[in-house]
Amino acid sequence: MSSKNRPIALTLGDAAGIGPEIIVKLHMSSLPAPCVVYGDTGALRRAAAMLNANTEIVEISDIAQFEASDTRTNRIFVKPTRPALPSDLSLGQVNALAGRCAYDALCMAIDDAMKATVRGIVTAPLNKEAMHEAGISFPGHTEILAQRSRAEHVSMMLVNDHLRVILVTIHEALADVPKLITQTLEIKTIAQAHAACQQLGIAAPRIAVAGLNPHASENGKFGNEDLTVIRPAIAQAKALGINVTGPWPGDTIFMRARRGEFDVVVAQYHDQGLIPIKYLGIDEGINTTIGLPFVRTSVDHGTAFDIAGKGIANPSSLKAAFTLACDMSNK
Repeated sequence: MSSKNRPIALTLGDAAGIGPEIIVKLHMSSLPAPCVVYGDTGALRRAAAMLNANTEIVEISDIAQFEASDTRTNRIFVKPTRPALPSDLSLGQVNALAGRCAYDALCMAIDDAMKATVRGIVTAPLNKEAMHEAGISFPGHTEILAQRSRAEHVSMMLVNDHLRVILVTIHEALADVPKLITQTLEIKTIAQAHAACQQLGIAAPRIAVAGLNPHASENGKFGNEDLTVIRPAIAQAKALGINVTGPWPGDTIFMRARRGEFDVVVAQYHDQGLIPIKYLGIDEGINTTIGLPFVRTSVDHGTAFDIAGKGIANPSSLKAAFTLACDMSNK
């Protein structure tokens, strides 16, 4: 199958959340590329019925069937997980079966991406508690993607219309972050920020690194990591020809980036980077994993159990993630 005709893999996420609903809503608009959903067929059919969508759900067992199929816009192609989820699955509640299904769907999509039968992966939200109840101990999507694809090093990058942020550490306890930040990890993240921006069409990215401590430690007054780890890593990255500056105080760097001084901010830990992104609008945010052997993007919100099944979930983040996956896979 030619590259442009290969579909994007779209994982269902947790079937008890808003994933099935936003996927059906995404298909009710015009998609910029072919798509195959990985997950429970029944959950999609129930979501389509709830939305009164004029949509046919078509099961396929492999991507070759998709290539030969009629790809009319009122069809959703599904590569189903087994066994099927119960038809009376309660929405908005943690369920181990839904957690297992979400994990299995992601693994199926990763395997197809590794075989290059799909162009990339877009993920709807999963529920970590449900996954853990199913005996799956990964902290989230990123770690599953890295482990199953055998990627050497991956970074989480968040994108919206105002900011691009990449994380040095991801799902780690705050108390553990300082000892996890090394010069090697810092340099790898800076290099991946540079490569990701180029893949997004920015030829010469301007990278800003946030300090770990208040005021980027103010020359050692508030901790020494900024001086002994982050600053030397920035110097090494510069020697590699990367346009990177810092460490800058974390309380002002995101405002400067939003004004256009920088193309991407390297944040040292999860909340330092995600709070400014989500504050600017969670419906339009996109999460992308950098360093995988394939493109992966995702919504920047959770399963929204509080509104699951009510028909009011906003598909904007999923649509933005799908569009970005198409753009990145084209490049």
